[in-house]
Amino acid sequence: MNPRPRRVAHLDMDAFYASVELLRYPELRGQPVVIGGRNDHQPVMQADGTYAYSRLRDYVGRGVITTSTYEARALGVFSAMGMMKAAKLAPDAVLLPTDFDAYRRYSRMFKAAVTAIVPEMEDRGIDEIYLDLTDHDDDTRALALRIKQAVRDATGLSCSIGVAPNKLLAKICSDLEKPDGLTILDHADVAHRIWPLPVRKINGIGPKAAEKLAKLDIRIIEELAHADLGLLQKHFGRTYAEWLHRVSHGIDDRPVVTSSEPKSISRETTFERDLHAKHDREILSGIFTRLCTRLAEDLQRKGYVGRTIGIKLRYEDFKTVTRDLSLPAATADATAIRRAAGECLKRVPLQKRLRLLGVRVSTLSKTAAASGAVDVFQGQLAL
Repeated sequence: MNPRPRRVAHLDMDAFYASVELLRYPELRGQPVVIGGRNDHQPVMQADGTYAYSRLRDYVGRGVITTSTYEARALGVFSAMGMMKAAKLAPDAVLLPTDFDAYRRYSRMFKAAVTAIVPEMEDRGIDEIYLDLTDHDDDTRALALRIKQAVRDATGLSCSIGVAPNKLLAKICSDLEKPDGLTILDHADVAHRIWPLPVRKINGIGPKAAEKLAKLDIRIIEELAHADLGLLQKHFGRTYAEWLHRVSHGIDDRPVVTSSEPKSISRETTFERDLHAKHDREILSGIFTRLCTRLAEDLQRKGYVGRTIGIKLRYEDFKTVTRDLSLPAATADATAIRRAAGECLKRVPLQKRLRLLGVRVSTLSKTAAASGAVDVFQGQLAL
C-alpha cells in the first residue's frame, strides 16, 4: 500500500494586528492605517460619539511600524519601516498604537478554532501556523475552506491558506492570493507557479542573499533552479548553496512539529531616543524593571522557570553585546531576574548611549519539575 502524499498547510492571518484594530474601529475599513509606536496616539472619543485619530504626518520620534493595512501597503508603507519615513509616503494614514494583549487573545481564538478541526498544528508565532493534513480524509479544498470559515466565525477575521507537499511551498502559497486567499499546488505546479517568483519569496533568502544573487543575474526562482551549483558554492559556501539548490526545486523534508519546548523567553524594547546610563539612569532603571517584571509574568503564564538570565544591549552605533549569568537554581521571580540581570549589566561598558535593552531567561524547565526553586534561589541571594 502506497503511503499518502504529504499535504501541509500554512495558515497566515491577513494583516493580523491591523485587522484586529479594524474590528474595534470599523469606520477605518478601506483606509490606510498604520499600527505602531506607544500609547500617546490613542484615538480620542469626541462629544458626538465618533473618534478623532492621530495621523502619521503628526508623528515625531524613532518608532517603527509594526504592521499596516493593505491600503497603506499600496502606498509603500510596510512593517519594520521607520514611521518618520512612512509619513513622507502616507502622511494622511491613521496611526494607532499597538495592543499586544488584544492580538494575543485573538491569536489564541483562531488557533483554538483551527485545532478543533486539525489538531496537528505547528505554532509559528502569533499570526501563523502549519498544519499536517496528510491523514485527513476530507477533500483538500473543502477542508481548507472549512478551516477558513472556522477562523472567521471565531474571530471575525480572514486568513490565507497555502496547501502543498511541504512547508516551504505551503508558506509561499499562502502569500500568493492575499487577502482571504486559498492556493493549492503539487510538485508538478512548481515550474509555472513558483519559478516565476522573486527569490525573496523563499523563506530563508534574506535581503543580503538576494542582493548577492542579483549580482550573479539570479533574480527569480527559475534562474536559481538552473544556476550552476559550483557557482553558488563559490559565493555562498557548500551548505547554503546546496540548500538554495534544493529549495529552488521545491524540495523540503522538514516535518510539521506539533509540540516543541522553547529554548528561551525574552523581552526587549527599542527606545524612542538613545538613552545614556548616567544621564537617563532613572528612565533606564524603570524600563529595566518593567522588562524583568513582564518577563517573569511570561514565564509564570507559560509554566516555566529558568536558570540562565541574560541581557542584550544595542548601542547608538548599532553594536550589540550580550551577557549571561547562570543561577544555582531556576526561577520565574521578577525580583530574582532583576537582580541577576543587574549583575550582567555590571559586566558591560555603559559609556555609549543605548538604543535597545533586552532581558532573557534560558535553560528552561517546566514549573512542576522545579517546585520550590524560587524560594531556594531567594534564600541563596540573601546569604
